[in-house]
Amino acid sequence: MTSSPRRAPYVPGPATPVTAEQRWEQFYRYGPYAVLTLATLVGAVAADLVMTRTEMYAAGVLTVAAYGLQAWWGRARPRTAPGAPAGVAYYTARTALAFALSWLNPFFAIYAALSYFDVEPLLPKRFVRAGLLTTAVTLAGSQSGGLPPPSLMNWVAFAVLYVVNATLALFFWQVGLREEEKARVQAATIAELERTNLRLEAAMAENAALHAQLLVQAREAGVDDERRRLAAEIHDTLAQGLTGIIAQLQVVTSVTDRDPQTARVHLERAAALARHSLGEARRSVHNLAPVALEHDELTGALKKTVATWAEQHRVRADFTVTGTAEPVHDEVAATLLRIAGEALANAGRHAGASRVGVTLSFMDDELTLDVRDDGRGFDPGAAIPAGRAGGFGLGGMRARAERIAGTVEVESEPGGGTAVSARVPLVRQA
Repeated sequence: MTSSPRRAPYVPGPATPVTAEQRWEQFYRYGPYAVLTLATLVGAVAADLVMTRTEMYAAGVLTVAAYGLQAWWGRARPRTAPGAPAGVAYYTARTALAFALSWLNPFFAIYAALSYFDVEPLLPKRFVRAGLLTTAVTLAGSQSGGLPPPSLMNWVAFAVLYVVNATLALFFWQVGLREEEKARVQAATIAELERTNLRLEAAMAENAALHAQLLVQAREAGVDDERRRLAAEIHDTLAQGLTGIIAQLQVVTSVTDRDPQTARVHLERAAALARHSLGEARRSVHNLAPVALEHDELTGALKKTVATWAEQHRVRADFTVTGTAEPVHDEVAATLLRIAGEALANAGRHAGASRVGVTLSFMDDELTLDVRDDGRGFDPGAAIPAGRAGGFGLGGMRARAERIAGTVEVESEPGGGTAVSARVPLVRQA
């Protein structure tokens, strides 16, 4: 015989919390019945003390009418908007019934007090004050001994109690209005905060997309900048070195048969240029300073560069320093040395000059390099752009200077020589 499976014990889940709106909804639906029943029971107990038999019959009829009114309203209320005519009619009829019952038996003021609680949902805004003051009449009459007041003292008590009831009703109504306004403001503030949060989320998403886009652009810009740097370095090292090697080999070719000793000298110079260019190429790949700056400051490196160029091209070249020479930052020194090398290379290849002057000027916050020649000159406006003829020339010099917040200006005219002036910030060596 098999046993049936045992059922798991029932464990009640957490109860759903009841909101304040739901509690008020229950009160508006069932509260009038409970309050009317309580007033009827209390009034019946005290009927022999305050009512005649005829008044008892009249109170019974009015009580049945009150129950009937409440039953009708229970069906009509869900379909009635706040302040609608049906709600006004219900409130007016109930207030009248409560006044009549309280006239017959003061204990029915318990039922009349309902009009304090639902005056705002049932009446239009302009009639709320009148509804509160009317209800205060019924309550003050019951509290002073019943309506109509039987004596002068009862009238005095009625007047005082009416003022008290009316004042309290209006006061709490105003407090309710303020709380309602505060709730509306808070709801509007919360709604605005939610909209602001949505806008912030959208802005954050947009910023994230822009950030990703900027990262891509920065990466691409870095790649382009590195390409330009390597291209300029190759132009300033390998291209110039190869040009010098070609020139030396051309001399060797022309004098080999006539003067072997001279040919040997030029071959040695070509080999030295090849070794120098190889070293510079390696340093360019590793983004290091030019080899000329390893053992000399900028002034010494420039002096040697000018002297070497003059020896190779057999052109008089003078180097001058103005101002007080001082150590400068490696990047500034490398930039000016590269610009000087390019300007000298251009003078050697194109100018056909008989004399070249290089001046390095130290000023308070600026460093100026001037390279002048007395060659054939050219029209700067008609200069070939970088890349069109395989060179970087003027554009490369300007790009190098701009990387350290400097400028390069070129003055030249056909037959009038050329002057290249580079101006960069004077950044001293730390």
